[in-house]
Amino acid sequence: MTERLPVVAVVGRPNVGKSTFFNRVVGRRVAIVDDRPGVTRDRNFARADWAGRHFLIVDTGGIVEASDDSMDRAIREQALLAVREADVIVLLVDAREGVHPLDERIADELRSSGRPVLVVANKVDNLPDDPAYQEFWALGMGEPLPVSAISGKGSGDVLDRVVALLPEAGEDPHPEDAVRVAVVGKPNVGKSSLVNRLLGEERVVVSDVAGTTRDPVDTPLRYHGRTLVFVDTAGLRRQSRIKDSIEYYSTIRTERVVHEADVCVVVVDASAEELHAQDIRVLRSAWDAGKGVILLANKWDLVEKDTMTVPEWEKRVRERIPFLQWVPMVFVSALTGQRVRKVLDLILEVDAQRRRRIETHEVNEVLEALLRRQPPPLHRGRRVRVKYGTQVAVAPPTFALFTNFPKALPEHYIRYLHNGFREAWTFMGTPLRIRLRSGRDA
Repeated sequence: MTERLPVVAVVGRPNVGKSTFFNRVVGRRVAIVDDRPGVTRDRNFARADWAGRHFLIVDTGGIVEASDDSMDRAIREQALLAVREADVIVLLVDAREGVHPLDERIADELRSSGRPVLVVANKVDNLPDDPAYQEFWALGMGEPLPVSAISGKGSGDVLDRVVALLPEAGEDPHPEDAVRVAVVGKPNVGKSSLVNRLLGEERVVVSDVAGTTRDPVDTPLRYHGRTLVFVDTAGLRRQSRIKDSIEYYSTIRTERVVHEADVCVVVVDASAEELHAQDIRVLRSAWDAGKGVILLANKWDLVEKDTMTVPEWEKRVRERIPFLQWVPMVFVSALTGQRVRKVLDLILEVDAQRRRRIETHEVNEVLEALLRRQPPPLHRGRRVRVKYGTQVAVAPPTFALFTNFPKALPEHYIRYLHNGFREAWTFMGTPLRIRLRSGRDA
């Protein structure tokens, strides 16, 4: 059962090491780090895990109070939005500089958030011999936790405390065989209208104003004996003057919903000339997460058929984004109901493909035929033998191939095998993964 992905926000004044701490938790350099304050302007978020719990961690810009600078005000506003979105807040402070008046003001603001807050004193490089961090008891936020984000000292203890404060993973109230369907896409492409049309009633608020849907809304539907749980997502309402914060927090929520989904229906505006970069990011995110994907081109009734046909639109999109050749496309009008019912059948079909299991003998028959047609290239003059293969997982379908040189097969040959498996079994709308293992593991 998939758990809800909680959010941990890292906040504090400029140049206390928030981005360094963020990178330490994520385990790779995602956020730009610099000694100058104010480098982080856009917010970064990434998946992280500790002690078996998965969560999103959010790196925010440094909070500056009472500044006349428009950028400082924008960064502050977005950091406070992160606080409202978070399940746990990490208030990062600088142990070298001690308690700063701005730390006190931020702590006062966080006290009213109703969220659990951990005070983490960074730049304590001489653990456990440096007691300077103890002065942060004065913030009145409980025991301060020492850490050196740059070396990693103390980070495990901090993460233990973070994980202990995360909300318990909630159980899905729907049947075990329910298909969770995330309806995702840019604002104002018709996601809520589509869900209402599928359900046959106005269950979700629809407006011409982009961003009307504030929170993900779970709505079950029985179809052909199965329960489909639709999650309509559009992020936050336009209640902030800062446009990019709307898109940012919409992206966080979309990431959550994609993580929890079985099938993602990515809605795009068919009347647009090209797919937007944000459309492609959503498609790629769902595909890389191993979810079933359906591309739904909405507003097809607005497209002039003399200038664009379905085959032409499909060809243009598939040529631009190669993995979309395995993604089914359906051209609909949520307004008129044109071809909308077909979406339900596609959801069930894609979910079945994602959970399909191929017998081992059949895997090896197809694999042997591919190897005979095109043997693997030599590795340092030695023959590479792929001994056998088997399917090791579903949702998404994952195959293990056992070989004497698992690191020697080049990417182009793995793509050849991938395409051969696709020709044999299609796996429409779902990613297909191939893992190479040493023959000694057989």
